[in-house]
Amino acid sequence: MDILEQLQEIFESDGARAYLGESVSVAEHMLQCALQAENTQADDALVAAALLHDIGYFTNARLNEAEKNQGHDEAGAVFLTGHFGPEVTEPLRLHVEAKRYLCAVEPSYWDKLSQASVRTLEVQGGPMNEDEVSAFEANPHHREAVQIRRFDDQGKVERQSLPSFASFLPLLERLRTDSSTPS
Repeated sequence: MDILEQLQEIFESDGARAYLGESVSVAEHMLQCALQAENTQADDALVAAALLHDIGYFTNARLNEAEKNQGHDEAGAVFLTGHFGPEVTEPLRLHVEAKRYLCAVEPSYWDKLSQASVRTLEVQGGPMNEDEVSAFEANPHHREAVQIRRFDDQGKVERQSLPSFASFLPLLERLRTDSSTPS
């Protein structure tokens, strides 16, 4: 199955699941993040990364055994690698680290986290230490990851009118790097 068909299937089936104690489904959350990226006039790659940032929650059936033991951020990046370039996959891969980073460098950031995000932060390792902050800032995609994290924090609005996943297919088609096309 083509990657875009797989993504659409995920959004329309598994994506309807509740989002870790939030008041929206995972698909609604990801669509809200993409819409926010569009509203800030982000480039196409950042819109795509915002749209797909939590896809790793649904990719285990499509990954090998070693890849299944990774967090959703890494699993999503692995799943999309080969289909999209690093301008999409790397900010997506770093969005959990971006939460840890923001907690370390912006004391007021804690106040913006939902209760569910505070709980998951503990599991994700808590705020970064100084060495981790330096390493994160050295990554060429760290700024985009921080932007996705900010979209993520705001993408939890109940009953928001949203575009469909299908409306993002032309953007994703432009960004794909694999040679396969839908049949």
